[in-house]
Amino acid sequence: MSSRTEYQICAVDGGGTGCRAVIGRSDGVILARAAGGPANYTTNPIQAAENLQKAVDEALSLAGSDALPLERTVAHVGLAGIMCEDDSQALAAQLPFARCSVSDDRLTSALGGLGDRDGALLAIGTGSFAAGRRGGSVRFLGGYGFKAGDQASGAWLGRELLSQTLLACDGLAAPSDLTRAVFARFDEKIHRLATYSATADPSQYAGFAPQIVQAAKDGDAVGRRLMEDGAAYLNAALDALALNDTDVLCLIGGLGPHYAPYLAPRYQVRICQPQGTALDGAMTLARKLLETVA
Repeated sequence: MSSRTEYQICAVDGGGTGCRAVIGRSDGVILARAAGGPANYTTNPIQAAENLQKAVDEALSLAGSDALPLERTVAHVGLAGIMCEDDSQALAAQLPFARCSVSDDRLTSALGGLGDRDGALLAIGTGSFAAGRRGGSVRFLGGYGFKAGDQASGAWLGRELLSQTLLACDGLAAPSDLTRAVFARFDEKIHRLATYSATADPSQYAGFAPQIVQAAKDGDAVGRRLMEDGAAYLNAALDALALNDTDVLCLIGGLGPHYAPYLAPRYQVRICQPQGTALDGAMTLARKLLETVA
């Protein structure tokens, strides 16, 4: 009969900009960490599998003689773009672990950020979603991808900015320093801006987000309105999660903390630091999976 001490654990967190992998002993001691390329399963499932495998292989190599082979590794993989159980099973079947569970990165982010606390988590980066945890139950809102959702995200902000810039060029909206700067980036050629917007991917749109955040801080009318519009969606999501008086709120992702001043005061007072990352959440699930090994 096998023993849990004969296995090591692995956790992977992946998204549209890259993935991270951790190898650890069965007692939780971390042996090595590594990073890899983009790993969004919806965008490119073949690339996602290849890049996460490369990251795991690199972590295994860095762990050296302290590591066990992948055939004696229990893993949890949390990836953006895992939309259903069929996706989870299809990816798990491709990976050479002794045992592997796969989820989308919403679950690993929620477990990592909230830890054992009840409350809500707003994950706002290139994409976006909201999560609410109560006891062992986790509810998700959003996270459906750029074309159907991702409100308040970096990609959503960038797209809205280009739209506002084009409206200003047509005289249908008031320009601002922010829209003028965007227009200048395209040499004040409407066709160049329109062509770019037709082909840009979410990460390219999200590249405008830092400029929007700073413009809003500087009092730019368009920048501030975009942040307020994003916050209106986030406030509505928190309303839908129906938080209790003692529930906490964590803001994660590159943009999450920047929304704090725009949230309703009743939510601002709940904000606290996340306990960990999505990779920590994946490690938690890998340890739970290890407990099922006879």
